[in-house]
Amino acid sequence: MKEHPLYSTTNVPADDTLLLERIASGDERAFSALYQRYWKKVYTYLLRLTKSRETAEELLSEIFTRFWINRGTAAGILNVDAFLSKVAYNRAIDFFRFAAKEKKIQVLIALELNRHPSQTNDGYLLDKEYKALLREAIHQLPPQRKLVFTLSREQGLTHEEIARQLNMSPHTVKKTISNAIKSIRTFLRRHGVDGMILSILCSRHL
Repeated sequence: MKEHPLYSTTNVPADDTLLLERIASGDERAFSALYQRYWKKVYTYLLRLTKSRETAEELLSEIFTRFWINRGTAAGILNVDAFLSKVAYNRAIDFFRFAAKEKKIQVLIALELNRHPSQTNDGYLLDKEYKALLREAIHQLPPQRKLVFTLSREQGLTHEEIARQLNMSPHTVKKTISNAIKSIRTFLRRHGVDGMILSILCSRHL
């Protein structure tokens, strides 16, 4: 697990309240200091919940990316430790819900492959590989696009709700989601997912 690239953390306040005030005003050095102060604890908690290093790292990145995007509200946080623990728990729950949804997708893919055995080509992408490819396709999205996409598809937020959370227009949210879907489709095609299988994945997940 690599640490966040450090800005110089000299002359940053030891008190969380002052750090939050600086973060709210856009101070990246203060944000880096807060990250270094809490990332190990949040990561350990996520690892205990998800039992997966890869998932814990991914959720950790999402949590702090969203924290920075919503930095304008940071000064209102009364207890950083409790706040991050709650956010980490909620993100882990969202992950489990998403994983359950993916299992349903795998069943549909398995049924489709059984109906069209000629498309398997001696093991043409097993179910686990589809799942891995889809996750990789989402993971490779730029941070902002990935965040908007996950808020929409995994948490079920409307364009208006996402716009309010991220301080952007609903039109920008809609365009960002559209671009995310195009990127995911392109990624999947580039890795050999096309035809009926691509249609199933996109209709059920995108």
